[in-house]
Amino acid sequence: MGVFARPQDILRVIDEAVEDAAADGAVHVEFGGAPVYHAPVFGSPEAALVAMLEQAAESSARHGVSVGFMPTLNRLGDPGLMVESARLAAKYAGQGVVALGLANDERGYPPEPFEACFDVARSAGLLSTPHAGELDGPSSVRGALGALGADRILHGVRSVEDPELVAELAERGTCLDVCPTSNLLLGVVPALADHPLPALLAAGVRCSINADDPTLFGPGLLEEYELCRTTLRLSDEQLAACAWSSVECSAAPAQVKVSSKAAIDGWLAAQPVGALR
Repeated sequence: MGVFARPQDILRVIDEAVEDAAADGAVHVEFGGAPVYHAPVFGSPEAALVAMLEQAAESSARHGVSVGFMPTLNRLGDPGLMVESARLAAKYAGQGVVALGLANDERGYPPEPFEACFDVARSAGLLSTPHAGELDGPSSVRGALGALGADRILHGVRSVEDPELVAELAERGTCLDVCPTSNLLLGVVPALADHPLPALLAAGVRCSINADDPTLFGPGLLEEYELCRTTLRLSDEQLAACAWSSVECSAAPAQVKVSSKAAIDGWLAAQPVGALR
């Protein structure tokens, strides 16, 4: 955090992240961040959020990528105090804020105490997009579904440890935002080849492929797709399904969803029949 000493430093990171997403072929991105962390630089959490939303809108127009912002709560903090952050997110629903997140170490910090925060966000029409099922097991996913009404679950890959939960996720159509490389580097899986993404897809669970903090973990979005092709051996149909889930289960504008579906279907139809199909 010490690196972000000036407003222009924070705003530059947003712009370059959108630029990188465009270079990787993304049409819509939803960035998680905590405006409260940048309050000392901008003067208040709201001033930080407004500046970040303005930069996101400008970068969206410049790079041709739809951008939504996901203010993210720190699950290690006091849930009672986090309600104010949820209210701030709700205030800017429809003005660039599209979801409310919940991040940090899940172990010992279950989602249930944050139910009131997510009630505020959902009442404002925001998506519920908490981390769960990454560093903690299936119980955290169940808590995210039950208490937080999760629309998407960031990571969620340890759901595979509970077949009944996997079946429930498939029935609900809940999308898991999967980040293979960070799962490897954080010890969630022992090797990339052991990642449960193929098993989850085979069980009918909707999944998207994501880059988790490329500045920390390395690969960007395109590289993650390539790893899913070369190491996890996902088929054309599976890659296309992940791409569509990433768009359909997002807060992307309707016109972006329509054009994306056509582009994904067109890509799939153009692929030659091969071993991975």
